[in-house]
Amino acid sequence: MKVIVLGSGIIGTASAWFLAKDGHEVTVLERQPGPAQETSFANGCQISVSHAEPWANPHAPFKVLKWLGKEDAPLLFRLRPEWLQWKWGLSFLRNCTPGRTAYNIRQIIAIAEYSRQTLQAVRAETGIQYDHLTRGILHFYTDARDFEASQPAAKLMRELGCARQTISADDVVRVEPALAGIRDKIVGGDYTATDESGDIYKFTTGLAHKAQQAGVQFRFNTSVTRLLTAGAGASAAISGVEVIDAQGHHKVLQADAFVVALGSFSVQLLQPLGIDLLIYPGKGYSATYAVTRADAAPTVSLTDDGHKLVFSRLGDRLRVAGTCELNGYGRDLNSVRCDAITRRVRELFPDACDYDNPAYWTGLRPLTPSNVPYIGKTRYANLFLNTGHGTLGWTMGCGSGRAIADIVSGRTPDVDFAFTGMAPARGAPPTASHPARI
Repeated sequence: MKVIVLGSGIIGTASAWFLAKDGHEVTVLERQPGPAQETSFANGCQISVSHAEPWANPHAPFKVLKWLGKEDAPLLFRLRPEWLQWKWGLSFLRNCTPGRTAYNIRQIIAIAEYSRQTLQAVRAETGIQYDHLTRGILHFYTDARDFEASQPAAKLMRELGCARQTISADDVVRVEPALAGIRDKIVGGDYTATDESGDIYKFTTGLAHKAQQAGVQFRFNTSVTRLLTAGAGASAAISGVEVIDAQGHHKVLQADAFVVALGSFSVQLLQPLGIDLLIYPGKGYSATYAVTRADAAPTVSLTDDGHKLVFSRLGDRLRVAGTCELNGYGRDLNSVRCDAITRRVRELFPDACDYDNPAYWTGLRPLTPSNVPYIGKTRYANLFLNTGHGTLGWTMGCGSGRAIADIVSGRTPDVDFAFTGMAPARGAPPTASHPARI
């Protein structure tokens, strides 16, 4: 078949790679001049199956209220006169119940573990170099209440096959000696030895290059303006995609199937078709520092739970990312939030990096209220979704690409996950905020 993939972040590029491996003729449309120029450019770089607890959990409402109005809060919710934001927020609160949180964790772990295994296979097959480390991910806690509250989710993850082990404060420092300077503040941690880290930008651009060698055509500087439809009811389908190409010409491109992998921007494209996705952009921040003392900087990827920050060592760089700002589609840098990141990193690792010359960046994470992405079919026979991966796009990317290639090719994916347009995953019906039929 001829397949058009919309978007060339990690999700779109992985989709194109696996579709091409299935023998399809694949074209990728991207408005930027190259792959991985938006949300996949400079994220936290963790392959974190252990980070499966969604933002929406029983402890979230209290924390959100506590953080309201604080410019440097880990989660900053700026209320706007937007129906999507309010609808998303109400659904977020509905997903904070213990039952829905447990169901969502099951879905996230299923696709994340499948994706990690798929990434390892792609790495072995392609030899792509991306500063990856397989030293696990260490969650550390400096607040006893947060540590205590983390235990039920960690226990559930272990029951679901995620090797997230609770460890003492002394063990935290044994796993990552660079944390010795704050040993007196650490109350405990969780360590998942099977998790990984690596530069998402390097991997995605490398995979795009391999995909081009395999025959995938990338059309950069090409903006998608709308999807055209034909037929009605059960016979409704996408007849083409209207674009403005690199020369500024309006064109209609046709294919047998279309995969939407546009992250936060999937919503506006699909609304005219009657497909209302609950995806809201969560502006995430990152800072990249040059490592000046290798022995003082961490080599195990870290999650600072209290500050909602993640740390990944990328060769001679340290990438620190996190926080979330729900404030529309703007990507402007908030200096207060940038300074808060550097202040925390300097507290933890005072002699490790050049803190006078950080590279700050923001990206729009496509958040669903449940943190469970939309992957699968729609009511249009030849239109498919691979979007809404939130903070775990890198973690879920390769598995999501492989799964959507299976679905487009008429196969059932190997992973038990709540794919849209298909039978529900085991354990519970889909939540109201994440319907199977869209």
